[in-house]
Amino acid sequence: MHGDNIWLTMIGLAIIVSIVGLLIAKKISPVVGMTLIPCIGAMILGYSVGDLVKFFDKGLSQVMNVVIMFIFAIIFFCIMTDSGLFKPLVKRLILMTRGNVIIVCVMTALIGSFAQLDGAGAVTFLLSIPALLPLYKALNMNKYLLILLLALSAAIMNMVPWGGPMARVATVLKVKSVNELWYGLIPIQIIGFVLVIIFAVYLGFREKKLIKKAIEKGEVEETQDVDIHRLVNIYEREQDIKFPVKGRARNNPYIIWINVVLTILVIVIMLANLAPPEFAFMIGTSLALIINYKSVDEQMDRLKAHAPNALMMAAVIIAAGMFLGVLNETGMLKAIATDFIKIIPDAVGPYLHIIVGIFGVPLDLLTSTDAYYFAVLPIVEQTASQFHVSAVSTAYAMVIGNIIGTFVSPFSPALWLAIGLAEANMGTYIKYAFFWIWGFAIVLLLIAVLMGVVTV
Repeated sequence: MHGDNIWLTMIGLAIIVSIVGLLIAKKISPVVGMTLIPCIGAMILGYSVGDLVKFFDKGLSQVMNVVIMFIFAIIFFCIMTDSGLFKPLVKRLILMTRGNVIIVCVMTALIGSFAQLDGAGAVTFLLSIPALLPLYKALNMNKYLLILLLALSAAIMNMVPWGGPMARVATVLKVKSVNELWYGLIPIQIIGFVLVIIFAVYLGFREKKLIKKAIEKGEVEETQDVDIHRLVNIYEREQDIKFPVKGRARNNPYIIWINVVLTILVIVIMLANLAPPEFAFMIGTSLALIINYKSVDEQMDRLKAHAPNALMMAAVIIAAGMFLGVLNETGMLKAIATDFIKIIPDAVGPYLHIIVGIFGVPLDLLTSTDAYYFAVLPIVEQTASQFHVSAVSTAYAMVIGNIIGTFVSPFSPALWLAIGLAEANMGTYIKYAFFWIWGFAIVLLLIAVLMGVVTV
């Protein structure tokens, strides 16, 4: 039975819809949902436990690097927080923004763009969220707005050749130079950055109004017109109570500077591609423990303190590996893609690439990035080419339509990382961000059509 395409599509859609639906309704934990529901679906299709083990192995190999990186990155940043490293940085950020919600939103978008330069979403969130979250909390701003702005700006930067999607497109179109493909998208990328800044300003004004309403209702304390120096003092006092400086940094201010150098080194090693993030964070964590704590007992104590955080999200990402493994290896994702194309009538043939591009973000919730580029793109490209649409134009439409939604899909391990770092909920985030991100993608795609980057 498991070879039948229609069954694969139906069960695949049932698995995805039920997981996304239950996550949004907060009726299930991510680990339970992404482990059990795909297994049940695969067994209905007639797969054995032995098959499930193979699927899990395949899925695990896809996410294992992220899991290792996550565990050591969380512990590394927690040790840095313990040493008081981020307090001066956040203090400076709060003073720079002068407590202005709109400036904070614009700054978030700029930080997201620069942090994504290495093409790794996980690194972007690791660098940005720990630094910005305390500022958002101090100003009563929504943490989901923080993730949304980082997600949008990082997604636009992700059009670079080393970002992943462009490399996949080059593979499908059998293009030798990924850079050549990218050159055509550079104008759209620049417009995208400008639009994100405008959007950040708009969302900043909107957030300001929401905070004002909450203050009037007495739900939150007044922070909008407060003396910013007072806000910094409150922040410092709270930090001293909640996160007292631990280890050698307590009595030795020079340790902070060693930690600054270590953190910069770890980041540079990742950005310069000298070593993968998991390796950089593992070495960084080991050095951080030696630098900040004298005794083995103290080092072990810090590891024990921060392990629960790290392991909880690692468990979620491993469960996502099960989910991806089952859906990819059974062929469910491919079946969903091929059946989606079959229902499209001939009249829309010449516009097929634009239509699929318009639905790029919702498709990101249904298919993984790999499935979108390796399963959907070849079918759309072949179908559109029968209506004399160039392969590059099809690829551009699909990239622009989909890439903006990179970090709104539960298929993105980096997004799970962001959710964990911001102490947020995946379902709530999807509900908050989905329509903003989809609307943004459609606007950018229409601009690309008007500019002739995407031809009909």
